Amino acid sequence: MTRSILDDAILAKAASRILARLDSNVKNEVLQLMAAGLEQCSEGLLGENQQDVQSARQRVSAGLLSSAALERLTLNADKLSQMAVGIRAVAALEDPVARILLRSELDDNLELKKITCPFGVVAAIVEARPDAVAQLSALALKSGNALMIKAGEEISRTTDAMLAVFRNALETTHIPIHAITNVQGREAVHELLGLREYVDLVVPRGGAELVRFVSSNTTIPVLGHSDGVCHIYVEASADQEMAIALILDSKIQAPSTCNAVETVLLDQAIANDFVPQLVERLRAYGVKVRGCEATRALAGPKIEAVSDTEWHTEYSDLTLAVRVVSGVDAALEHIERFGSHHTDSIVTRDERVADRFLREVDSAGVFHNVSTRFSDGYRYGFGAEVGISTGKLHARGPVGLDGLLTYKYVLSGAGHCVSEYVGPRAPRSLRHQLAVQV
Repeated sequence: MTRSILDDAILAKAASRILARLDSNVKNEVLQLMAAGLEQCSEGLLGENQQDVQSARQRVSAGLLSSAALERLTLNADKLSQMAVGIRAVAALEDPVARILLRSELDDNLELKKITCPFGVVAAIVEARPDAVAQLSALALKSGNALMIKAGEEISRTTDAMLAVFRNALETTHIPIHAITNVQGREAVHELLGLREYVDLVVPRGGAELVRFVSSNTTIPVLGHSDGVCHIYVEASADQEMAIALILDSKIQAPSTCNAVETVLLDQAIANDFVPQLVERLRAYGVKVRGCEATRALAGPKIEAVSDTEWHTEYSDLTLAVRVVSGVDAALEHIERFGSHHTDSIVTRDERVADRFLREVDSAGVFHNVSTRFSDGYRYGFGAEVGISTGKLHARGPVGLDGLLTYKYVLSGAGHCVSEYVGPRAPRSLRHQLAVQV
């Protein structure tokens, strides 16, 4: 008899209670086994992935899948090795569970503690991204959460093979294999999103359309970002060679990622000289440049015009929009109107302008003289990331282990009753002596 998604959720919830009290050494042992398993099974994993890639290429040819998606789902030895490195990095992190955030002595032998704890069961809806499967599995385990993961059908063989490796690591250390559940089939997604009684957090890992779909079809709390429309503003005092280097890195290093730059804003004071240089350097790397009328006037009519309705575009490929602006006020206004609150950077020598930009831009990541590609959990030292959140509640920016934790209040006493503290003649009073606050 085939097990239902509900059955899997019930088993995952039971596993989450075991994970919540799991010893740090055991969790780290499993993570090390997971990393080693990827390396030991690399040939088989790459073989399964190659079958997924072959099927995906047919979909690209039919116009059903983007070339950017094909790039993301394609594995090689280096990517697989990096996955193992990422899992080991998570193992090396301090255990985030049961950290004391606050301790207060309410009275003699009456102690209140605020401590971190897992959410319980995390459901992840992931597009065709094998690296996300590895990252989410490692972070869920380290944070003491059970994971129910539904990956894109384009990587079904790859996902099956990877999760088989991870579940083998769980069995080796006698952790319930339902700590990681492979949810399969499109029809299962709606059912999964309806299991509020068992699923505590949903993480959509993919593009804006996926995030909107998940948010619109569940009452479970959702942690995710929508678009990745990232900007670089080159201010008049900027080191222009630095600016070009940062723009190139932000665009061409990994153009399909959500932290790649999509729009460059140039101060009109330097546009006459800077626009032709920038366009020439971008074209040398195969980048298609689109622009405003001022940009087109300076770099030639071959540049495609960007209409006012297109500035909020996440290209996810080697395409970049360029706009000449009158100064920092116009840059800030553009980012507020067309940005996605993901990551925005300013290139400038003027510290006062930089400070204003960093304070006023309402994004999860605001950078000064830095490539937008640094907006990443691994680069931040989180080991890996759940995803990037552009919301303001619970977690924001690259979300690491802390994003998979909530907290609880633990009160310990010796028969204390509230009645002892109530009324003008109460024999006792609360003193609220704070002992620890982090």
